[in-house]
Formats: sequence, C-alpha cells, structure tokens
Amino acid sequence: MIGKVHAYAYAAMPFYSVPMNATFRITHVATSRKETAEQAKSICRADVATTDYREITENPNIDIVHICTPNDLHVEPLLSAIKHRKKIYCDKPLSASLEEAESVHTALQESKYAEINQMTFHNRFFPALIRAKKLLHTEALGRILQFRLGYFHSSNASASIPFRWKHTQFGGAVRDLGSHLLDLTTHLLGPIESLLAETMLAFPQRLDSANALCDVESEDAVSMLVRMQSGASGVIEATKLATGNEDEMLLEIHGELGALRFRLMQPHYLEFFDARATDRPLGGDVGWKRIPCGGRYELPDYDFPSPKASIGWMRAHVACLSNFLHAVAEDRQTTPDLYQGIAVDRLIYTVLRSAAERRWVDVESIIPA
Repeated sequence: MIGKVHAYAYAAMPFYSVPMNATFRITHVATSRKETAEQAKSICRADVATTDYREITENPNIDIVHICTPNDLHVEPLLSAIKHRKKIYCDKPLSASLEEAESVHTALQESKYAEINQMTFHNRFFPALIRAKKLLHTEALGRILQFRLGYFHSSNASASIPFRWKHTQFGGAVRDLGSHLLDLTTHLLGPIESLLAETMLAFPQRLDSANALCDVESEDAVSMLVRMQSGASGVIEATKLATGNEDEMLLEIHGELGALRFRLMQPHYLEFFDARATDRPLGGDVGWKRIPCGGRYELPDYDFPSPKASIGWMRAHVACLSNFLHAVAEDRQTTPDLYQGIAVDRLIYTVLRSAAERRWVDVESIIPA
C-alpha cells in the first residue's frame, strides 16, 4: 500500500509542485513475490520487476531508492543503499530494533554518507501543521506548559480481525502510529527528556487466513507521560482499539499566551486561542479562531486545485515527497532525514523499555556512548 502511495505522489507531482530542474521516473520495482512485482511494474510503468532489492540498491543507473517494505524489512535495503551511495526516501519506522537503528547510524558515520535522504514523516506536511510550527517559532503561545497528542485507529478493536503482519512484534501501536507522534512532538516542541509508558494487548490470539490460531506479539495501544527538555509535560497516546475512529489524530498545545488544536479528520483547520485577547465588553475577542489552512501551501508547492478545497491524507504525502525531490533537484540536504529516523527509533525503544520495566526512563539512557 505505501509503495503505491509513493508511486501516486510521483504521478501527481506535476499538478501540485513547481517544475524542477530535474526529471524523475520510477524504473525498477521490487516486491516479495514475482506476480505482485509485475503488477507494481504495470501500475508504475516501470521497466523492471524483481524480487531482489539488490537489483535496485546496487544498480549504478539508479539515483534514488524508496524503501516502502513492512516495518521489520527496512534495514537490509537501507544499508545496501547507503553502501552504494544512493539518495534515500525511507518510510517509518527506520528499523525493527535498537541494534538495527545503531547499525544504520554506524554505517552513516563510517561511510561519511552525505547523499540527500529523507524519512516519510508525512504528517509534518499538512498546511495546518506547517502553520502550527510557524506559530510556535514566533512564540505566539509563549512558554509551552502542556500538550496532548493522540493517534486513534479501530483496526484491532474486534477479536474477529484476522492475524496479519502488523500483529507481529514489529507492527504494534508504538512503531506504527507512535513513530508519527514522536516525530511530531520533537518537530513541534523540541527534545523529549524522559517518559513513562504503558502498553496494552486486548486480544492475545487471532485466527489467520488459514484459520490457524496465532499468538499476537504486538501491542494494541500505548499511553505515555512525557517530560520535555523545555520543562513542558504532555500525554501521548497511540491506539488501534479506538472503536468509532478511522484515522484520527488529535493535537493540543497549551502555552502561557495561547493554545493550538488540530484534528486529522478535519485537516482544513488549525485552531488558535489567543490568551492575550480581552473578554470585555461582552466576551470581547476571547475564543478559539479557526484558521482555514486548507491546501494553502507556499512555493514550491501549489495550492492546487484551490486554496479553499478540503485537503486529504494523500496530499500530505505528495508534499512530503515534493520536499525530498526539490532537495534532490537543488542538491541540498533536507529534513526529516535519516538521523531523525534514528532519533525516533531511539524514542520508540525508550517507550518499549519503559513499558517493560514499568518506570520512567531517560531518553539519553537509550543513546549509546
């Protein structure tokens, strides 16, 4: 699915972004089975379909490698792409273990890798959250006091849902949804100092497609208390048990001078509260202001088809890829890069360690000396 999303973003790019001084085309596609590789080749209008990622990562005629595999299958092609000096666009999470994340860090350092790269943290690229970042940068909220951030799915909220790869240890709420939340938290509010986490598994066993009973290895939900280096505190929650939700993300940030709110299922608007407004006469100007960010991108992205048109999930993916491709075309590094992917992975394993040991854990204790 996510590979198709990346391919769609390439196809849609001319409509949404200023022309670049480079052209891009998908030439090779690798999947786990020959028949799906051939299907992907047809969809992408690629030249080659393969089941061996090395035909991509080791090919001297390929400039950019996209890594869109399941969560636990990123690192081998990633290390190969680093070794062969490819430009890399990697989906989240970067790795399946802390050891894998550190092996990527070592590879980047030892090879003096300097190629342009980016993680697919697409939630950063909604106009409303771009605006939120700008408001925080201008200190419109003053000192940040507290925040709440949650990602709510209902994909595991029934015992009848069949076992699939996301029920292995690599597809749980922490890695799958929490990676986005941890990236957004640090992107908007700065470094996390320490956290206390608790995970939940509602259905320890599920039937697979062959009607065999399988043990579920991944958590259905995680809740965290978070202390920021800035002194702010917050609550982060990621769950696949939120009955009645489909793909909801909620954000609230409260500061001395104001507050922000955002809902992923209502992505057209960012809400802003100015605590400096007067409540007189008769309530004055106090209240939440809905800012219609919609699809109002700044160049090099267009606000196509209209700045007034509602925006969707795919649009943020197009903007995320546009950010990367413009950097490639202009030969400059961009963010969020692979080092941010490593930082988020370290946070993921801080969360998992805290949940396992049932205690507060300092983030720095996860980072090797």
